[in-house]
Amino acid sequence: MEEQKQKTSALQAIRSELKAPKSQYNKFGKYNYRNLDDILSAVKPLLTKYPCKLDLTDSVVEIGGWHYIEATATFTDVTGQTVSKAYAREPEVKKGMDAPQITGTASSYARKYALNALFLIDDTYDADTNEYQQANQQNQPQQNNQYQYQNQQYQQYNQYGGNY
Repeated sequence: MEEQKQKTSALQAIRSELKAPKSQYNKFGKYNYRNLDDILSAVKPLLTKYPCKLDLTDSVVEIGGWHYIEATATFTDVTGQTVSKAYAREPEVKKGMDAPQITGTASSYARKYALNALFLIDDTYDADTNEYQQANQQNQPQQNNQYQYQNQQYQQYNQYGGNY
């Protein structure tokens, strides 16, 4: 019981102390956001402060005929591990990027959201979240059917055993 309390205390302390500001700015969309490096820069000193470690790994999974990057964030201390996973799909084509760059962006995106879930970082009003998109939907053109289908497949995967 005491070991579990220590684990919860270390993770809870990091969650409450972690400050990852939105230090990036998107000129086109005119919004601030945080990226993976912002989160890692903020959490690394706390990992040193508390006796714990963070590992990030990626794997490729197929969901509904599409390949996704599955990012796993594993928080470890002397009492055990806490795991968080997130997924991102590579677009078929991204103008100005070659294949490894496209995979890298999907990996960074998935890792960012795995860390958001692990450390309870609220991105409710980030421009790349569903909440932001829904709030601004009246100003946006309707999404095409292909995107809607992919989103439905992804949501179904999460409902039936996927972790996000």
